[in-house]
Amino acid sequence: MPIEQYIFLSLALFTIGIVGVLTRRNAIIIFMCIELMLNAVNLLLVAFSKMHHLKLMEVNPNAGTEGQLFVFFIMVVAAAEVSVGLAIIVLLYRNTRSVDVNFLNRLKH
Repeated sequence: MPIEQYIFLSLALFTIGIVGVLTRRNAIIIFMCIELMLNAVNLLLVAFSKMHHLKLMEVNPNAGTEGQLFVFFIMVVAAAEVSVGLAIIVLLYRNTRSVDVNFLNRLKH
């Protein structure tokens, strides 16, 4: 598969994520869109890593795995971020009975 198709797919996923973050008010959907954007970046990391080391793969079959290792660590950090974020959303729902992010502005006063 050519690299242009990976770039187009990643751009489409990232755009969907940006639109979701900017237009939605539900905190859970916003977190899902942030994860979608992270996965779009992860897709590009793996694709560029494999493209960069394509000639080295004939000599060394493990070449090009640096991007995959980096993606693994990004996914671990993203999972920790989601667990903390969902805990905050659950506490917000317990106190306010809503997961609307616009409701958070009312909590300032």
